[in-house]
This record gives sequence, structure tokens and C-alpha cells, in this order.
Amino acid sequence: MEHYHRKFAKEKGSVKLEHEAGKEVFIDYAGKKLHITDKETGEQIAVEVFVALLPCSQYTYVEACASQKREDLITCMGHSLTFFGGVPKAIVSDNLKSAVIRASKYEPDINRSFKDFASHYNCVVNPTRSYAPQDKALVENAVHLAYQRIYYPLREMTFFSLAELNGEIRKLLTRYNDLLFKRKEASRRELFQSVERAYLKPLPSRPYELKDYRRAKVQKMGYVYFSPDKNYYSVPHRYIGKSTKIHYTQSMVEVYYNSERIAIHPRNAGRGIYITIKDHLSSTHRNYTDWSPEYFAKLARKHGPHVETLVKHILTNGDYPEINYKRAMGVIQLHKSYGTERLEKACKRAVDADIFSYKRLKNILKNGIDQIEPEPECQSTQSHIPRHANTRGAKHYT
Repeated sequence: MEHYHRKFAKEKGSVKLEHEAGKEVFIDYAGKKLHITDKETGEQIAVEVFVALLPCSQYTYVEACASQKREDLITCMGHSLTFFGGVPKAIVSDNLKSAVIRASKYEPDINRSFKDFASHYNCVVNPTRSYAPQDKALVENAVHLAYQRIYYPLREMTFFSLAELNGEIRKLLTRYNDLLFKRKEASRRELFQSVERAYLKPLPSRPYELKDYRRAKVQKMGYVYFSPDKNYYSVPHRYIGKSTKIHYTQSMVEVYYNSERIAIHPRNAGRGIYITIKDHLSSTHRNYTDWSPEYFAKLARKHGPHVETLVKHILTNGDYPEINYKRAMGVIQLHKSYGTERLEKACKRAVDADIFSYKRLKNILKNGIDQIEPEPECQSTQSHIPRHANTRGAKHYT
């Protein structure tokens, strides 16, 4: 004892922390668990209890959840900020794995999804020191008070779902936040409304959706393979062969290359589907996807009315649209070899002769028939034999 007192002659003191309104929210999980009952088997299923507290007013939020995993932590955290009606500057958590990947006294590694959540709500995550519960003593105390004010009234009640359990917790939580402090002569709710609420930042326009990540290489067709749904999403064709990172939520799929977003799609719940944005395709591929009777009529119109007439006839008198499109494209492409003027003349010849065939039109151009002037039609039906007295008709041969 003599040596002990020499080394520890003075008892270490502690400092009283002053908490600014709207600066932080403390979060923690209760050590003791609540239970829900399986209706079919009667099995008691243990559930975690999440506690969040605004330290200035000590306004408290409590929710039961399935686990301490990342998905449940972020869901509960979002519900707590909605309950408070605003966002503080920082979230103070302990070093659980769903929030902190690697603890450090000076620069901890925050879980990426939790960091995205904080960024979405325009705040930061500030974990406490390892093995230093005094850094968030108020929420530790709130957990103990929850045992008395919430756990104890629930001890003889049976719940068959988390929704039922949380419904009862909310009723007890309302009473708890309305209890008067002995020395302050005000409740947690009154202090929150009068002091702290005005200092909270507004909530974002939409709630946070949990993000996950995948890597994918852009295929030759200009799509990335999204393995969770086994679907394909288009990206701009200039990124073919590049390695990209996919960020996805329940509703959106985003594709990033070198930290720059190059594509965004609504997530499709189907399987094995190609989801395409036409602007991502090259000009050649985009034209192919635009094939329609109107598209070919518009192309033909540039080369003359007879070209358009012949193309429209081909499109409306074939058996199968794709075959008609190929023939129409063949007719239009002849202008590259023979020019627009000759193509128009050849189409006029073909239309006048009721010829609506790509091959026969090509033969007209190949053999130069379009350049031969057509013979003039006879203007009169009068016989070339002059009338005279010896002319005999049918009546002379009866």
C-alpha cells in the first residue's frame, strides 16, 4: 500500500463537458436485449435496442431493431433524425464495426456506408476513443434510464413483431421525454423545443438509401454487368474496355469511372435485361435502334420525291419489317456510288414502270439506263396511212 500510494498519490479528476445546442447526437446500443415471439414456434427472438440522445436537452429516441449490422444501424439513425426533425453537426458513436472499420485515437476509419449516410445528411461521424465511455456519458446514462422507464413496463408483455414492439416503445418514450427534471423544472421535450430545435440543420428532401458497391468492366457492346440482379446497364461507348465502379441502392444504379459519374439508371427488378440510354450509343448504333418507316422516309426525302415514293412502297409492301428496312437502306445507300441526281432519275424510271426492287434499281444504275432519254410517246392516234379512194374496210370483205 505504501508503494501504491506513492505512485497514485492524487486521484485523477474529470471535466464537466458543456454541450452546445444542435452540435452533436450521441448514439449507442443497450447492453440488455428485448424479445419478440415467433407465432408459429413460440421461440423468443432477441432484438437489439438503439438509443440516440441530443446532449444539450437530453431529448431521447429509442428503437428496437433486428441487429447491430450496418443496415439496421443506418435505418435506426435515419429514423432518429426524422424523430428529432433536424440534423446536428456530428454523430458521436462508439467503435462498433457497423460504424467504424478501424478504431484510432486520432484518425479512425469510418465505414463507407455510414460516411455516405452522414454526407447525405450534411453532418460528420466523430467516434469516441476506444474504452472511453465517458466521452458519451449522457447516452450511457440514457440507456440505464431506458431500462427503468421502457424495459420495466414491457417485462410482462408479449410482442410478435418489431412493429408491435416499437409501437409500445414510442408510447413509453413519449412519457419518458415528458418527465420533468427535478432541478431544471422542465422536461426533455420542453428543453428540446425551446433551446435545441432551432439549432438543428434541416433534413434533406429525401431519406438516405443504403448504398453498396461493385466493380465491373465495360463490355464491347457498351454495357456493364450488374451481378446482384444479373442485368446490363449502358454507359457512354467511349468507356468500352474501362474498369468502373458501380454504386447502387434499392432504386438507383450509378456507374463511376475515376470518381466521375458516367451513367445513372433507375434500378430494374427484372433479370437478364439490357437497360439502355440511347445517348450512350455510338452514332452508328444509335441510328440502328432508330430504324422505323418514318426514319427511312426522312432519309429518302433528302434525295428526291421519287426516291421517297419507292422507299415508302418497299416499306409498306413487304412481309417482315426488318427485311424491308434492309432493302430501303440499300436503295438509299446507292447515292454513295451514283450520286443523288442519278438515284432520283433511276427511281423515277422504276416508279413509272412499277418496279419496286432494290436489285432492279441497281441494274438500272449499273447499266446507265437512267441516263438514256425515254422515247417520246405518240401524241395522236391517227393512222400514218393517208386516206384515199382505194381504202378498204371490214365491210368490203364480208
